[in-house]
Amino acid sequence: MARTPEEKLTIAEVCAELKVSKSTFYDWRLKRRAPRCIKLPNGALRVRRIDLETWLNDQEDAA
Repeated sequence: MARTPEEKLTIAEVCAELKVSKSTFYDWRLKRRAPRCIKLPNGALRVRRIDLETWLNDQEDAA
């Protein structure tokens, strides 16, 4: 599957890409430091590829 800006990633996929644990991701989320998430009706979270890329760029600028 081709990567598109609107591709929606699972939390497991985001964590694998960032090489962090799910607990770290959820800790960031609690502290409002995680990438923007979409909450599905079943409660599952997704992250748009474009939101992850934007978040990564913002982290680079902050470093």
